[in-house]
Amino acid sequence: MGSLTKSAALALVLAAAGCSDPVDKAAKARIFSAEDPPKVVASAKEKLPPEDVADNPQVSRRILGMDAAEVTERLGPHFFQSTLSYEWAGPSGNNPVKLTETRSFRAGPGGVNGDFHGVLENSRDQGLEVMRVKGQVFARNRYGPYRQRLRDRGMAERTRTELTGAIRDFDSLFQGRIKLTPAGTVTHEGRTAWKYNVSLGAPQEGGTPQKMPAAFTPKNADETTKRRANFFAHRLPRSLEGEVLVDSATSVVLKARLDGRIGVPQEKTPEAAELRMTLESSLTEIGKDPGLQPPQDFLPDADKPQGIADALDHFGIPRSKPGDSAATPGATPAGAPEPEDEGEGN
Repeated sequence: MGSLTKSAALALVLAAAGCSDPVDKAAKARIFSAEDPPKVVASAKEKLPPEDVADNPQVSRRILGMDAAEVTERLGPHFFQSTLSYEWAGPSGNNPVKLTETRSFRAGPGGVNGDFHGVLENSRDQGLEVMRVKGQVFARNRYGPYRQRLRDRGMAERTRTELTGAIRDFDSLFQGRIKLTPAGTVTHEGRTAWKYNVSLGAPQEGGTPQKMPAAFTPKNADETTKRRANFFAHRLPRSLEGEVLVDSATSVVLKARLDGRIGVPQEKTPEAAELRMTLESSLTEIGKDPGLQPPQDFLPDADKPQGIADALDHFGIPRSKPGDSAATPGATPAGAPEPEDEGEGN
C-alpha cells in the first residue's frame, strides 16, 4: 500500500513539473488556440489611405493589385466588369491583329468564402465560366454544359483572381510605371471616391543586381515563341493615360480607364512591333446580394476524360468489354497466326 502511495505522489510531482515548463505551456497554447483567420481577412483590415496613393508607391501598388478575395472582404457583394482590348501592329502599322476580352465577376455575401460567379469571353468566340455556390463548384467553357467539380483544388479561386486582375495585369505589362496624380474627389455608385489621373511614370530604379547563373534558353523554338519572348524581354512602354477612382472608405478601385502603348525597338528584334492596350473597368451593385443559385442542369464530376473511348464512339467502333468474343474489334481473329516474338530469330 505504501509503494502505491509513493508511486502516485511521484506521478503528481512529475505532472506538476511538466505543467510548469514554459516550453510545454507555450506548445499547448499554440496547439489548442483558435485557428488563425485566412491571410486575406487580415489584409482586408489593413488601413490603406487613398489620399496617399500618389505619394506612396507601396500603397499605390497594393491598391492597384488588390486581390478579388480582399475586395470582397472590404466591399461585400458587388459586380465587377472589365473590357480589355489588344491591338498588335507591325512597323508600318499594316494588318493589325485585334482581340477584345470581357471579364465579369459577381460576388455574393460571405467574404472570401462566399459565393461567386465569373465569366470570361473574347472576340474569338472563346471563354469560360466558373461558379461557386454553397461550397459547390461548377465550370464550363463558353458553349459547353456545366460540370460539377467535386474535387476542385483551388481552380475556382484562381479563376476569381485572374478575372478581377485586369488592372494588375495592365500595370505589370507596363513594368509598374502607372503614375497617379490627384484630381479631387467624385461620386461613384453613391460613394465618395478619390480621382487620379494616369500618366506614364519614370522607369523603376532597380536595386543592387544579384549575381545569378545564366538563364537557360531553350533551343529550336518556333518563330511565334521567339517573337513572344523578344517582346517580353525588350518591351518599352511609350505612352499611358487614363483615370482611376479609389473608394475613400475601403481603398478599393471602383472604376478605371487606361489607354497605353508598348513598343519593341527595331534594333532589339528582327521585326519591330507595337501593342496598344485599353482597359475599362467598374464596380457596381455594391452591397446587393445577387442571390446566386447552382445551375439547374449540369454534368456530374468525372474521374478522368474518356479520351480514346470517346474517339471510338465517335467513329462507331464499339468498346471492348470483359467477356467479349474473339470477334470483338481489337481481338485477334480466329485462325490468324500469332504475332512472332521480337526476340525470335535473333
